[in-house]
Amino acid sequence: MSLALASSAILGSGAGVSSASSHREAPLIAADPQVDNTDVYAFTSPDNQDTVTLVANWLPFQEPNGGPNFYPWADGAHYDINIDSQGTGKPDLTYRWTFHTEDQRGTNTFLYNNGVVNNLTDPTLLFRQYYTLQEIRQGCDPVTLVEHGTAAPSDTGRASMPNYGQLRQQATVQLPGGGQTVATQAADPFFLDLRVFDLLYGGNLSEVGQNTLAGYNVNSLSIQVPKSRLAYKGDPNRNPVIGVWSSTEKQTLKLSPGKATPSGKYVQVSRLGNPLVNEVVLPAGLKDAFNSLPPSEDHNQPAVVNKVLNPEVPQLIQAIYGLPAPATPRTDLQEIFLTGIAKATGGPFQVDLNSQLMNQDINPKKFVPAEELRLNMSTPVTANPDRLSVLNGDFQGFPNGRRLTDDVVDIALQVMEGATPGNLIPALAAGDKVNTTDKPFGTTFPYVALPYDKAVNQPN
Repeated sequence: MSLALASSAILGSGAGVSSASSHREAPLIAADPQVDNTDVYAFTSPDNQDTVTLVANWLPFQEPNGGPNFYPWADGAHYDINIDSQGTGKPDLTYRWTFHTEDQRGTNTFLYNNGVVNNLTDPTLLFRQYYTLQEIRQGCDPVTLVEHGTAAPSDTGRASMPNYGQLRQQATVQLPGGGQTVATQAADPFFLDLRVFDLLYGGNLSEVGQNTLAGYNVNSLSIQVPKSRLAYKGDPNRNPVIGVWSSTEKQTLKLSPGKATPSGKYVQVSRLGNPLVNEVVLPAGLKDAFNSLPPSEDHNQPAVVNKVLNPEVPQLIQAIYGLPAPATPRTDLQEIFLTGIAKATGGPFQVDLNSQLMNQDINPKKFVPAEELRLNMSTPVTANPDRLSVLNGDFQGFPNGRRLTDDVVDIALQVMEGATPGNLIPALAAGDKVNTTDKPFGTTFPYVALPYDKAVNQPN
Protein backbone atom coordinates (compact mmCIF):
# COMPACT_ATOMS: atom_id res chain seq x y z
CA MET A 1 0.00 0.00 0.00
CA SER A 2 1.39 3.40 -0.90
CA LEU A 3 1.87 6.09 1.73
CA ALA A 4 -0.64 8.35 0.04
CA LEU A 5 -3.20 5.60 -0.22
CA ALA A 6 -2.78 4.58 3.40
CA SER A 7 -3.08 8.16 4.52
CA SER A 8 -6.28 8.75 2.62
CA ALA A 9 -7.55 5.48 4.03
CA ILE A 10 -7.30 6.45 7.64
CA LEU A 11 -8.24 10.10 7.44
CA GLY A 12 -10.04 10.58 4.17
CA SER A 13 -11.17 13.95 2.91
CA GLY A 14 -14.17 14.00 5.19
CA ALA A 15 -12.26 13.92 8.45
CA GLY A 16 -14.29 15.65 11.04
CA VAL A 17 -16.43 18.39 9.58
CA SER A 18 -17.98 18.47 13.00
CA SER A 19 -18.69 16.15 15.84
CA ALA A 20 -17.95 15.81 19.49
CA SER A 21 -14.45 14.62 18.71
CA SER A 22 -14.75 11.15 20.22
CA HIS A 23 -17.86 11.41 22.37
CA ARG A 24 -19.87 8.18 21.91
CA GLU A 25 -18.33 7.66 18.47
CA ALA A 26 -18.39 3.86 18.21
CA PRO A 27 -21.18 1.37 19.05
CA LEU A 28 -19.32 -0.66 21.68
CA ILE A 29 -17.64 2.20 23.51
CA ALA A 30 -20.86 4.23 23.57
CA ALA A 31 -22.18 1.56 25.92
CA ASP A 32 -19.14 1.79 28.20
CA PRO A 33 -18.66 5.52 28.88
CA GLN A 34 -16.24 5.15 31.81
CA VAL A 35 -13.50 4.12 29.38
CA ASP A 36 -14.57 6.25 26.40
CA ASN A 37 -11.78 8.63 25.34
CA THR A 38 -13.16 12.02 24.32
CA ASP A 39 -10.26 14.39 23.48
CA VAL A 40 -6.47 14.67 23.63
CA TYR A 41 -4.50 17.92 23.92
CA ALA A 42 -0.73 18.39 23.69
CA PHE A 43 1.02 21.77 23.93
CA THR A 44 4.08 23.51 25.29
CA SER A 45 3.07 24.86 28.70
CA PRO A 46 2.65 28.62 28.15
CA ASP A 47 3.81 29.51 31.67
CA ASN A 48 6.56 26.86 31.89
CA GLN A 49 8.01 26.52 28.42
CA ASP A 50 10.57 23.84 29.24
CA THR A 51 7.65 21.49 29.74
CA VAL A 52 4.79 19.99 27.74
CA THR A 53 1.27 19.54 29.08
CA LEU A 54 -0.73 16.52 27.97
CA VAL A 55 -4.46 16.38 28.69
CA ALA A 56 -6.71 13.39 27.98
CA ASN A 57 -10.39 13.20 28.82
CA TRP A 58 -12.89 10.39 29.31
CA LEU A 59 -16.55 9.76 30.14
CA PRO A 60 -18.45 12.31 28.05
CA PHE A 61 -21.73 14.16 28.63
CA GLN A 62 -21.61 14.25 32.42
CA GLU A 63 -24.69 16.12 33.62
CA PRO A 64 -23.62 17.84 36.86
CA ASN A 65 -26.69 16.63 38.78
CA GLY A 66 -26.12 12.98 37.86
CA GLY A 67 -26.08 11.53 41.37
CA PRO A 68 -26.03 9.60 43.57
CA ASN A 69 -23.07 7.72 42.07
CA PHE A 70 -21.90 10.55 39.81
CA TYR A 71 -18.92 9.77 37.54
CA PRO A 72 -16.14 7.50 38.87
CA TRP A 73 -13.15 6.21 36.96
CA ALA A 74 -13.34 2.49 36.15
CA ASP A 75 -11.55 0.42 38.75
CA GLY A 76 -8.61 -1.52 37.33
CA ALA A 77 -8.78 -0.10 33.81
CA HIS A 78 -5.60 1.25 32.21
CA TYR A 79 -5.97 4.91 31.29
CA ASP A 80 -2.97 5.62 29.04
CA ILE A 81 -1.34 8.59 27.35
CA ASN A 82 1.12 7.28 24.75
CA ILE A 83 4.15 8.97 23.19
CA ASP A 84 5.75 7.91 19.88
CA SER A 85 9.05 9.76 19.45
CA GLN A 86 10.43 7.65 16.56
CA GLY A 87 7.47 7.54 14.17
CA THR A 88 6.93 3.78 14.40
CA GLY A 89 3.31 4.00 15.53
CA LYS A 90 4.36 2.24 18.74
CA PRO A 91 4.68 3.94 22.13
CA ASP A 92 8.22 4.70 23.23
CA LEU A 93 6.68 5.99 26.45
CA THR A 94 3.33 5.48 28.17
CA TYR A 95 1.93 7.24 31.20
CA ARG A 96 -0.58 4.87 32.79
CA TRP A 97 -3.14 5.67 35.48
CA THR A 98 -4.89 2.76 37.26
CA PHE A 99 -7.67 3.55 39.75
CA HIS A 100 -9.21 1.83 42.74
CA THR A 101 -12.20 2.85 44.84
CA GLU A 102 -12.84 3.15 48.56
CA ASP A 103 -16.59 3.39 49.05
CA GLN A 104 -17.56 4.01 52.67
CA ARG A 105 -21.31 4.35 52.09
CA GLY A 106 -22.10 0.70 52.68
CA THR A 107 -25.62 0.12 53.97
CA ASN A 108 -25.73 3.42 55.84
CA THR A 109 -26.46 6.01 53.15
CA PHE A 110 -26.99 6.70 49.48
CA LEU A 111 -25.05 9.98 49.67
CA TYR A 112 -21.72 10.55 47.90
CA ASN A 113 -20.85 12.92 50.76
CA ASN A 114 -22.80 13.36 53.99
CA GLY A 115 -21.65 16.90 54.70
CA VAL A 116 -19.61 19.77 53.32
CA VAL A 117 -16.31 18.73 51.72
CA ASN A 118 -13.61 21.37 52.00
CA ASN A 119 -10.63 19.01 51.85
CA LEU A 120 -9.92 15.66 50.26
CA THR A 121 -9.29 14.20 53.72
CA ASP A 122 -12.63 15.30 55.18
CA PRO A 123 -14.59 12.32 56.60
CA THR A 124 -17.72 13.73 54.95
CA LEU A 125 -16.40 12.52 51.57
CA LEU A 126 -17.65 8.94 51.49
CA PHE A 127 -16.67 7.94 47.96
CA ARG A 128 -12.96 8.19 47.18
CA GLN A 129 -10.76 7.08 44.33
CA TYR A 130 -7.02 6.61 44.32
CA TYR A 131 -4.60 5.86 41.50
CA THR A 132 -1.16 4.55 40.67
CA LEU A 133 0.72 6.39 37.92
CA GLN A 134 3.40 4.46 36.04
CA GLU A 135 5.92 5.60 33.47
CA ILE A 136 6.43 2.75 30.99
CA ARG A 137 9.36 3.06 28.60
CA GLN A 138 9.95 0.66 25.75
CA GLY A 139 12.44 -1.99 26.83
CA CYS A 140 12.47 -0.91 30.49
CA ASP A 141 10.68 -1.95 33.64
CA PRO A 142 7.76 0.30 34.60
CA VAL A 143 8.60 3.09 37.05
CA THR A 144 5.97 4.12 39.58
CA LEU A 145 5.74 7.91 39.69
CA VAL A 146 2.74 8.10 42.03
CA GLU A 147 1.94 5.24 44.39
CA HIS A 148 -1.31 6.35 46.02
CA GLY A 149 -2.54 9.53 44.35
CA THR A 150 -5.96 10.92 45.26
CA ALA A 151 -8.36 11.79 42.47
CA ALA A 152 -10.46 14.89 42.88
CA PRO A 153 -14.07 13.73 43.34
CA SER A 154 -17.04 14.47 41.15
CA ASP A 155 -18.40 17.92 41.96
CA THR A 156 -21.68 17.20 43.74
CA GLY A 157 -22.70 20.85 43.96
CA ARG A 158 -22.03 24.18 45.62
CA ALA A 159 -23.57 23.26 48.96
CA SER A 160 -21.45 20.10 49.18
CA MET A 161 -18.19 21.39 47.66
CA PRO A 162 -18.09 25.18 47.92
CA ASN A 163 -14.46 25.39 46.73
CA TYR A 164 -13.82 22.72 44.13
CA GLY A 165 -10.69 24.55 42.97
CA GLN A 166 -9.14 23.88 46.36
CA LEU A 167 -9.95 20.18 46.08
CA ARG A 168 -8.35 20.05 42.63
CA GLN A 169 -5.26 21.80 43.92
CA GLN A 170 -4.99 19.31 46.78
CA ALA A 171 -5.24 16.49 44.23
CA THR A 172 -2.35 17.87 42.14
CA VAL A 173 0.81 15.81 42.70
CA GLN A 174 4.40 16.86 42.05
CA LEU A 175 6.35 14.25 40.08
CA PRO A 176 9.88 13.03 40.75
CA GLY A 177 12.28 14.59 38.27
CA GLY A 178 9.97 17.54 37.62
CA GLY A 179 6.41 18.01 36.49
CA GLN A 180 3.00 17.43 38.00
CA THR A 181 -0.22 15.54 37.44
CA VAL A 182 -3.87 15.61 38.47
CA ALA A 183 -6.91 13.39 38.01
CA THR A 184 -10.03 15.51 38.21
CA GLN A 185 -13.45 16.29 36.88
CA ALA A 186 -13.48 19.28 34.52
CA ALA A 187 -15.78 21.26 32.29
CA ASP A 188 -15.60 19.65 28.85
CA PRO A 189 -13.06 21.82 27.01
CA PHE A 190 -14.30 20.84 23.56
CA PHE A 191 -16.66 23.29 21.89
CA LEU A 192 -18.87 22.92 18.82
CA ASP A 193 -22.44 22.77 17.58
CA LEU A 194 -23.34 19.09 17.25
CA ARG A 195 -26.28 19.64 14.92
CA VAL A 196 -24.04 18.56 12.08
CA PHE A 197 -25.97 15.29 12.28
CA ASP A 198 -29.18 17.04 11.20
CA LEU A 199 -27.98 16.91 7.58
CA LEU A 200 -25.12 19.33 8.18
CA TYR A 201 -26.64 22.08 10.31
CA GLY A 202 -30.21 21.91 9.09
CA GLY A 203 -29.45 21.89 5.38
CA ASN A 204 -29.18 25.67 5.22
CA LEU A 205 -26.77 26.51 8.08
CA SER A 206 -29.71 27.63 10.21
CA GLU A 207 -28.79 25.24 13.05
CA VAL A 208 -25.51 26.74 14.26
CA GLY A 209 -24.23 28.86 17.11
CA GLN A 210 -25.05 26.71 20.15
CA ASN A 211 -22.23 24.96 22.03
CA THR A 212 -23.78 21.54 22.49
CA LEU A 213 -21.26 20.58 25.17
CA ALA A 214 -21.76 23.66 27.36
CA GLY A 215 -22.76 22.58 30.85
CA TYR A 216 -21.33 19.07 30.61
CA ASN A 217 -18.26 17.69 32.37
CA VAL A 218 -15.63 15.04 31.66
CA ASN A 219 -13.11 13.07 33.67
CA SER A 220 -9.70 14.55 32.93
CA LEU A 221 -6.10 13.40 33.32
CA SER A 222 -3.41 16.06 32.97
CA ILE A 223 0.34 15.65 33.19
CA GLN A 224 3.05 18.26 32.76
CA VAL A 225 6.57 16.95 32.21
CA PRO A 226 9.93 18.30 31.02
CA LYS A 227 10.40 18.06 27.27
CA SER A 228 13.49 15.94 27.77
CA ARG A 229 11.33 13.14 29.19
CA LEU A 230 9.29 12.99 25.99
CA ALA A 231 11.93 13.52 23.29
CA TYR A 232 13.73 10.63 21.63
CA LYS A 233 17.01 9.96 23.47
CA GLY A 234 16.04 12.72 25.90
CA ASP A 235 17.14 15.43 23.46
CA PRO A 236 14.35 17.86 22.47
CA ASN A 237 16.80 19.98 20.48
CA ARG A 238 17.75 17.22 18.05
CA ASN A 239 14.46 15.31 18.29
CA PRO A 240 11.66 17.77 19.03
CA VAL A 241 8.65 15.99 17.47
CA ILE A 242 6.43 13.54 19.32
CA GLY A 243 3.21 11.74 18.43
CA VAL A 244 0.53 11.49 21.12
CA TRP A 245 -2.62 9.43 21.60
CA SER A 246 -4.67 8.19 24.52
CA SER A 247 -6.04 4.70 24.91
CA THR A 248 -7.94 2.61 27.42
CA GLU A 249 -7.52 -1.04 28.27
CA LYS A 250 -9.82 -3.13 30.42
CA GLN A 251 -10.38 -6.72 31.40
CA THR A 252 -13.44 -8.82 30.71
CA LEU A 253 -16.07 -8.54 33.42
CA LYS A 254 -17.31 -11.74 35.05
CA LEU A 255 -20.88 -11.07 36.14
CA SER A 256 -22.61 -12.58 39.16
CA PRO A 257 -25.66 -11.34 41.10
CA GLY A 258 -24.84 -7.85 42.35
CA LYS A 259 -21.20 -8.04 41.30
CA ALA A 260 -18.88 -7.58 38.31
CA THR A 261 -15.34 -8.97 38.66
CA PRO A 262 -12.58 -8.11 36.14
CA SER A 263 -10.71 -11.15 34.82
CA GLY A 264 -8.39 -12.22 32.02
CA LYS A 265 -6.08 -10.24 29.78
CA TYR A 266 -6.32 -6.51 29.21
CA VAL A 267 -7.85 -5.48 25.88
CA GLN A 268 -7.71 -2.05 24.23
CA VAL A 269 -11.27 -0.74 23.93
CA SER A 270 -10.81 2.93 23.07
CA ARG A 271 -8.27 5.13 21.37
CA LEU A 272 -7.91 8.77 20.35
CA GLY A 273 -5.24 10.88 18.65
CA ASN A 274 -6.44 13.60 16.30
CA PRO A 275 -9.93 14.88 16.99
CA LEU A 276 -12.88 13.79 14.87
CA VAL A 277 -11.30 10.83 13.05
CA ASN A 278 -13.20 7.85 14.39
CA GLU A 279 -16.46 9.72 14.75
CA VAL A 280 -16.88 11.13 11.25
CA VAL A 281 -14.36 9.51 8.91
CA LEU A 282 -15.02 5.87 9.68
CA PRO A 283 -18.33 4.16 8.90
CA ALA A 284 -20.17 2.46 11.75
CA GLY A 285 -18.97 -1.00 10.76
CA LEU A 286 -15.28 -0.08 11.19
CA LYS A 287 -15.40 2.07 14.32
CA ASP A 288 -15.09 -0.68 16.93
CA ALA A 289 -12.19 -2.27 15.07
CA PHE A 290 -10.36 1.06 14.87
CA ASN A 291 -10.69 1.49 18.63
CA SER A 292 -8.93 -1.84 19.12
CA LEU A 293 -5.98 -1.14 16.80
CA PRO A 294 -2.60 0.34 17.67
CA PRO A 295 -1.51 3.23 15.40
CA SER A 296 1.26 1.02 14.01
CA GLU A 297 -1.44 -0.98 12.15
CA ASP A 298 -3.28 1.98 10.62
CA HIS A 299 -1.53 1.77 7.25
CA ASN A 300 -2.51 -1.89 6.80
CA GLN A 301 -6.29 -1.55 6.73
CA PRO A 302 -7.68 -2.19 3.21
CA ALA A 303 -11.31 -1.97 4.34
CA VAL A 304 -10.71 1.57 5.52
CA VAL A 305 -8.82 2.37 2.31
CA ASN A 306 -11.71 1.22 0.13
CA LYS A 307 -14.22 3.23 2.13
CA VAL A 308 -12.53 6.61 2.48
CA LEU A 309 -11.00 6.93 -0.95
CA ASN A 310 -14.49 8.14 -1.85
CA PRO A 311 -15.40 9.93 1.41
CA GLU A 312 -18.95 10.77 2.35
CA VAL A 313 -18.82 14.17 4.02
CA PRO A 314 -17.39 16.36 1.20
CA GLN A 315 -19.93 14.82 -1.15
CA LEU A 316 -22.68 15.65 1.30
CA ILE A 317 -21.47 19.25 1.52
CA GLN A 318 -21.41 19.42 -2.25
CA ALA A 319 -24.93 18.01 -2.54
CA ILE A 320 -26.41 20.36 0.05
CA TYR A 321 -24.40 23.54 -0.42
CA GLY A 322 -22.93 23.20 -3.89
CA LEU A 323 -19.33 23.45 -2.68
CA PRO A 324 -17.24 21.14 -4.88
CA ALA A 325 -15.60 18.26 -3.08
CA PRO A 326 -11.80 18.20 -3.39
CA ALA A 327 -10.29 15.55 -5.63
CA THR A 328 -9.12 12.32 -4.07
CA PRO A 329 -6.83 10.80 -2.88
CA ARG A 330 -6.01 13.58 -0.42
CA THR A 331 -2.23 13.74 -0.12
CA ASP A 332 -2.54 16.94 1.91
CA LEU A 333 -4.40 15.03 4.61
CA GLN A 334 -1.69 12.40 4.47
CA GLU A 335 0.64 14.93 6.04
CA ILE A 336 -1.83 16.60 8.35
CA PHE A 337 -3.13 13.48 10.04
CA LEU A 338 -0.96 10.46 9.30
CA THR A 339 2.67 11.40 8.76
CA GLY A 340 3.01 14.93 10.07
CA ILE A 341 4.02 17.82 7.84
CA ALA A 342 7.63 17.77 6.72
CA LYS A 343 9.66 18.02 3.53
CA ALA A 344 10.84 14.44 4.02
CA THR A 345 7.30 13.03 3.60
CA GLY A 346 7.20 14.17 -0.03
CA GLY A 347 3.73 15.63 0.46
CA PRO A 348 2.30 18.81 -1.04
CA PHE A 349 3.13 21.25 1.77
CA GLN A 350 6.93 20.85 1.62
CA VAL A 351 7.61 22.63 4.91
CA ASP A 352 9.00 21.27 8.16
CA LEU A 353 6.39 21.49 10.89
CA ASN A 354 5.64 18.36 12.94
CA SER A 355 6.72 14.97 11.58
CA GLN A 356 8.98 12.58 13.48
CA LEU A 357 10.98 12.41 10.24
CA MET A 358 12.39 15.77 11.36
CA ASN A 359 14.01 14.09 14.39
CA GLN A 360 17.71 13.74 13.67
CA ASP A 361 18.36 10.49 15.52
CA ILE A 362 15.53 8.24 14.33
CA ASN A 363 15.76 5.49 11.73
CA PRO A 364 13.55 6.72 8.85
CA LYS A 365 13.22 3.16 7.53
CA LYS A 366 11.11 2.32 10.60
CA PHE A 367 8.74 5.24 10.08
CA VAL A 368 5.14 4.28 9.25
CA PRO A 369 1.99 6.34 8.63
CA ALA A 370 0.02 6.33 11.87
CA GLU A 371 -2.90 8.36 13.17
CA GLU A 372 -1.41 10.40 16.02
CA LEU A 373 -1.62 13.96 17.29
CA ARG A 374 1.86 15.28 16.47
CA LEU A 375 3.59 18.08 18.36
CA ASN A 376 6.80 19.91 17.51
CA MET A 377 8.03 20.88 20.96
CA SER A 378 10.43 23.47 19.50
CA THR A 379 7.68 25.67 18.03
CA PRO A 380 7.64 28.91 20.08
CA VAL A 381 4.62 29.59 22.26
CA THR A 382 2.22 32.08 20.70
CA ALA A 383 1.52 35.06 22.97
CA ASN A 384 -1.98 35.53 21.53
CA PRO A 385 -3.21 32.19 20.16
CA ASP A 386 -5.40 32.26 17.07
CA ARG A 387 -8.35 29.88 17.23
CA LEU A 388 -7.70 28.81 13.61
CA SER A 389 -4.02 28.24 14.44
CA VAL A 390 -1.95 27.20 11.39
CA LEU A 391 -4.57 28.40 8.92
CA ASN A 392 -4.09 31.94 10.25
CA GLY A 393 -0.31 31.73 10.61
CA ASP A 394 -0.20 30.56 14.25
CA PHE A 395 2.00 27.50 13.87
CA GLN A 396 1.85 26.40 17.49
CA GLY A 397 -1.76 25.19 17.20
CA PHE A 398 -3.62 22.28 15.67
CA PRO A 399 -2.57 20.21 13.78
CA ASN A 400 0.80 20.98 15.42
CA GLY A 401 -0.36 19.59 18.74
CA ARG A 402 -3.64 20.88 20.08
CA ARG A 403 -4.28 23.68 22.56
CA LEU A 404 -7.48 23.96 24.55
CA THR A 405 -8.47 27.08 22.60
CA ASP A 406 -7.96 25.65 19.11
CA ASP A 407 -11.24 25.59 17.17
CA VAL A 408 -10.62 22.19 15.62
CA VAL A 409 -14.10 21.97 14.10
CA ASP A 410 -13.72 25.13 12.01
CA ILE A 411 -10.10 24.22 11.22
CA ALA A 412 -11.13 20.76 10.03
CA LEU A 413 -14.06 22.13 8.05
CA GLN A 414 -11.71 24.46 6.17
CA VAL A 415 -8.96 21.89 5.64
CA MET A 416 -11.29 19.15 4.50
CA GLU A 417 -12.56 21.46 1.77
CA GLY A 418 -9.04 22.34 0.62
CA ALA A 419 -8.03 25.44 2.62
CA THR A 420 -4.33 26.12 3.15
CA PRO A 421 -2.55 28.64 5.43
CA GLY A 422 -3.63 32.11 4.38
CA ASN A 423 -6.12 30.76 1.85
CA LEU A 424 -9.43 30.09 3.58
CA ILE A 425 -12.67 28.98 1.93
CA PRO A 426 -14.88 32.11 2.12
CA ALA A 427 -18.15 30.16 2.01
CA LEU A 428 -17.13 28.37 5.22
CA ALA A 429 -15.77 31.39 7.06
CA ALA A 430 -18.50 31.36 9.73
CA GLY A 431 -18.02 27.68 10.53
CA ASP A 432 -20.41 26.43 13.23
CA LYS A 433 -20.38 29.86 14.94
CA VAL A 434 -19.08 28.33 18.18
CA ASN A 435 -15.63 29.83 18.59
CA THR A 436 -14.84 29.19 22.24
CA THR A 437 -16.24 27.78 25.46
CA ASP A 438 -18.45 29.74 27.81
CA LYS A 439 -16.08 28.88 30.71
CA PRO A 440 -12.59 30.37 30.38
CA PHE A 441 -9.56 28.13 30.60
CA GLY A 442 -6.98 28.61 33.32
CA THR A 443 -3.57 30.21 32.86
CA THR A 444 -1.76 27.61 34.99
CA PHE A 445 -1.70 23.83 35.17
CA PRO A 446 -3.94 21.94 34.49
CA TYR A 447 -5.51 24.77 32.41
CA VAL A 448 -8.87 22.99 32.03
CA ALA A 449 -11.82 24.83 33.58
CA LEU A 450 -13.39 23.71 36.85
CA PRO A 451 -16.45 21.48 36.39
CA TYR A 452 -19.93 22.83 35.91
CA ASP A 453 -22.09 22.51 39.02
CA LYS A 454 -25.48 23.55 37.66
CA ALA A 455 -27.95 21.44 35.73
CA VAL A 456 -27.75 21.59 31.96
CA ASN A 457 -31.52 21.96 31.62
CA GLN A 458 -31.78 25.33 33.31
CA PRO A 459 -35.21 27.03 33.04
CA ASN A 460 -35.39 29.91 30.57
